[in-house]
Parts: sequence; C-alpha cells; structure tokens
Amino acid sequence: MRYALAMFFALLGAQAYADTECDLKAAQAPQDEKCARAWMDENLHVNDLLSVGTHNSYKVAIPDAEMAQLRTRSSRAAILLDYSHRSLTETLDGGARQLELDVYIDSQGGRFADPLGPRTLGQRLDAATAAELAKPGFKVMHIPDFDFRSTCVRFVTCLQEVKAWSDAHPEHIPIVILINAKDDSPLGTSGAQVAKFDAAAFDALDAEVAAVFSDKELITPDQVQGKHATLREAVLADGWPKLRDARGRVFFALDEAPKKVAVYRGDRRSLEGRRMFVNVEESSPAAAYITLNEPLQDAKRIRSAVEAGFIVRTRADADTLEAREGKTERRDVALASGAQYISTDYMQPDPRFPSYSVRLPDGATTVCNPVRAQKKCGGRAVK
Repeated sequence: MRYALAMFFALLGAQAYADTECDLKAAQAPQDEKCARAWMDENLHVNDLLSVGTHNSYKVAIPDAEMAQLRTRSSRAAILLDYSHRSLTETLDGGARQLELDVYIDSQGGRFADPLGPRTLGQRLDAATAAELAKPGFKVMHIPDFDFRSTCVRFVTCLQEVKAWSDAHPEHIPIVILINAKDDSPLGTSGAQVAKFDAAAFDALDAEVAAVFSDKELITPDQVQGKHATLREAVLADGWPKLRDARGRVFFALDEAPKKVAVYRGDRRSLEGRRMFVNVEESSPAAAYITLNEPLQDAKRIRSAVEAGFIVRTRADADTLEAREGKTERRDVALASGAQYISTDYMQPDPRFPSYSVRLPDGATTVCNPVRAQKKCGGRAVK
C-alpha cells in the first residue's frame, strides 16, 4: 500500500511538472529534454514509432559438423541457415524492440528430444538442452532435427526472459513479439513428427502468454478495439495507445498465412478475447498489424498502410544474402518505408561480413516514424 501511494504521488508530481512547465500541445517536441519526453508520451501513439528488431531471435548457430552434414543435404539450406543471435536479454539490451519466435506443439514433451542431425553423427545433445526438450509445452526452434537449437528452448522460458527484462526496464518502448506457429518440416526429414495447429493448440498458446504476462503488461486486441465495432475501425480512428500508456508493455502478433490466422480467429468478428494480433489484409475487421516483408516491392502498400494507422513489420535482409553481398538497398528502403518494425539478422555485424548491419542513427533504440511523425519530433530519438 505504501509503495502504491508513493507511486501515485510520484506520477502526480510528474504530471504536474508536465502541465505547468511543458507545452504538451505544441506542434513539435520541445528542445528541453524533459519536456520532449513528456511531449512524446502525450502526443505519440504506438504506431508513430520506428524500432529495429531481430528475425528468429532465439536462433543458435548450427555446430560445424552438423553444418557440414547439412551441406551434403542442401548447400542452399546451409547458406540460408548460417546465422545466429545472442540471448533475448542481450538482444533487448542491444536495442531490439521486436523479437520473433517460432513455436512447435509438444504437449507431452520429448517430441523433439532425439534430433536426427546429431543422431546421424553419433552425437548426444548437451544435458541442459535435452532436459528442456523432454519437458511438456511449446518448443522454440527453427527447423526440427537440423536447426533446433535455441537460446530458450521452451516458449514459456522465452516469455519469462522477456518479462524479466521488461520488469527491470519499466519505461521501455513497447516490444512486439512475432509468433510463427510452425507445423511442418521444410527439410523433409524422417525425424520428429510435427503436430498441426488447431483451435485447441492456439488456445493453449494464448494460455502460455497469459500465464506469464498479465493484461496490464500487454497491449491486446481488445484493449485497442475498445468500444469500436471492430479492431480495424479502432485502428483507423487512432486507437493504438499513446506512448505514455504503452511504456513497459509487450504485444504479440501471429505472423502466419490466412489459413492459420482463420483457425486462430475462429468465428470472432475481430479478435475478441485473443492475446495476439494477426497478420491480415487491411480490409479485414481484424486488421491492425500486417507483415510486408519485401520493402522494395511493397513500398507503396507499406506507406499506405502506415498512413492509415496499421502497424507494419518488414525485413531489412533475408537468407543472409544482403550481408554476404554487402547490399544495403533493401535495408535503406525498409528504414525509410514507414514500417514501424524493421527486422534483421544483423543488428550486430557478423565478423565474416563486417560492413553490414542494421541500426538506427546514433545508436537510438527508437525514433519517430518517418511517415507519421518524424517532422513533429525535431530529429530527436524516442527514449
């Protein structure tokens, strides 16, 4: 109780400062640092921002022996899979505000505990990974059997790691976690049998999110929709929360094709009761978030969607090609496109390709969106 009262009076004092000392109705962010922060909190919404994040944020490098084995199976696959990331904590510390997790169903535990790659080489998994794979619950990995290593093996463990970071940084810019609900084996292995996502599996996935993050720690479709008839209607009416109300929060987006999105939505008009936003066409009643991963081809559509109020994620690079070839056109177009979240495999440069990385100017974590709000912010970073 004492802590709650202290927080109340601290917030009251901060608001009094803002009201008496800062012009929060100014057309542009003030030059004073404190007033600029207060102005942004009041005048910017979640979709007025631009942040960089990581693709397959959990991914650990494939060991050399297994990579050599993979090359004999598919030399192209070996190139596409030759990247890795640090832990989620280190990635967030490094400035990422978008993460991506691939999840597989493993209700009983052990479905992926004997991966074909190491088994073929006569190798055993390390004890810690084996123990995590044996436990029930959704697993986080890229491709069973060959690219299965993760900095956080179980989905719930990944969420707990993000929550711990968020709790330690309560004023952070909102973090979006993209979810790929994986139910295939793209390399066609004869190893782990992958289960298909149905409505019950998606209910369980939402339940794992709710077990870690309370509604007060999330931005949910219901919160954004409010009293509007549909989520899309709310978004077009500037329904995304103001930055002041979104700080310290996390939101989820199911980044999947229409068939899986339809299973997740069920017979809902929008996404009533669901924990995640979904990737849908702009015309859908459930529209709020859109994945448009090809900024060079989709530049006009990205800009139009962002101007309308939708949140868009695009990719600065893919399949390790931009880094290997030192090409920056896609990256530069993505950063200027208006997409609020720019995903990359190279927030930090790979030592083998040191000339390529994806960062915001001056090491900023977040800046004002170049389409929606750049002029209003006077070139300042969002802190």
